[in-house]
Amino acid sequence: MSVTTAALDPSVCAPLPVLGQDVTVPLVTGGEVVYAALDYAASAPALQRVWDDVAAYAPYYGSVHRGAGYLSQLSTDLFENSRRTVAEFLGCRAEDQVVFTRSTTDSLNLLAAALPADCQVFVYETEHHASLLPWRDARVTYLDAPRTPAQAVETLERALADRDPYGPALVCVTGASNVTGELWPVKELAAAAHAHGARIVLDAAQLAPHHPVDIAELDVDWVAFSGHKLYAPFGSGVLAGRADWLREAGPYLAGGGASRKVSRRADGGVDVDWHTTAARHEAGSPNVIGVYSIASACKALTEAGFDNLVAREQELVSRVREGLAEVPEVQVLSLFGDDAPRVGVISFVVRGWNSSHFAAALSAEYGIGVRDGLFCAHPLVRTLLGSDPQDPGECGAPEAEPGERSLNAIRVSFGAGTPDEHIDRFLRAISELVRDGARWNYRTEDGRCVPDRGEAARTA
Repeated sequence: MSVTTAALDPSVCAPLPVLGQDVTVPLVTGGEVVYAALDYAASAPALQRVWDDVAAYAPYYGSVHRGAGYLSQLSTDLFENSRRTVAEFLGCRAEDQVVFTRSTTDSLNLLAAALPADCQVFVYETEHHASLLPWRDARVTYLDAPRTPAQAVETLERALADRDPYGPALVCVTGASNVTGELWPVKELAAAAHAHGARIVLDAAQLAPHHPVDIAELDVDWVAFSGHKLYAPFGSGVLAGRADWLREAGPYLAGGGASRKVSRRADGGVDVDWHTTAARHEAGSPNVIGVYSIASACKALTEAGFDNLVAREQELVSRVREGLAEVPEVQVLSLFGDDAPRVGVISFVVRGWNSSHFAAALSAEYGIGVRDGLFCAHPLVRTLLGSDPQDPGECGAPEAEPGERSLNAIRVSFGAGTPDEHIDRFLRAISELVRDGARWNYRTEDGRCVPDRGEAARTA
């Protein structure tokens, strides 16, 4: 997979309106500033279009698949039309199913529960925990972090060729790293998997918000992603792809909606005839608003012109990378090298700084929201930092004090709603903090670095 922007003009695409774009936050040094949300990789702000669509529907909210009334029928139509919208957005094949879940994590746990007996799973150590950890009941082969896209394909081919006995197999791979933002060679990995009789699931949590995803073109078997990273709030996700394993597995949750017919047996037991459609794994009252918000986001990105959104984001990526390169103390983390294509997700460390301390100063003194930690991808970040697995530091809870070296990193992430000013302020803040230091004292509280409200501001 590659990002091509040469023929596109980023200037034709302005940032998309998002919620919170005018929210102001207090600074410890005095005054307020418009918040710069640069943590899209965790949760992207909701598109204004999505919020407006949901608000327009809200008065018509009704039960889904369960009522004869007008609002129930309207909500059912909206729910199923959302399924079709998502299928079109993902380029699903005619026989594919779209199953609505709570998140990427939920989607991959659903797929893990549907694996056939004796299935062997191949997953790189570079994965987010959502795709690294769900395969507890399968035979799992963890693959070392590759240092080039070609090495990723070669590593997978060797592992698949050596598997014994030959049987069902699944490869799980990210489309874009949640740590480095680098794009993975998904199409080539899919070809390698299929050549060895394996299937492949694409974790598109960080790819779908930044780059078009086409199941048929990539030739992957499943795609999983989360609404809250695709500019849609409310805790919904998607698992889309082949129906057979899902149809043959027991329901992910047992209950109403998943069952087509339930009857008592003569011996007092219960017989259940389960649905074979996506409803098989959607038991209970569905998150209609969450599902509709995903469909709305899919429409908004498509109608805005995804190619132009990609082009503008690539311009922002170049500006951030060039700005960070001008600060010698900053080390950008990368698996595949400087020339690797990537989305708007960049992680780095600053020599002489505790990463949590640096991130806290960005927030408290500049109104900039980034993330620090191991980003729920502990093995990958430790590999990139060259740390021992037993060294301190964990996701979102650094143990080092301000000023001490930490084994965590800082992540800046942005996307379709990011204004140029937020990028400019971020780069200016990096330069000033490295040059002048923080203007405030900080301390560790409950595992987080926070401003010490009892300390007077330092002089610059």
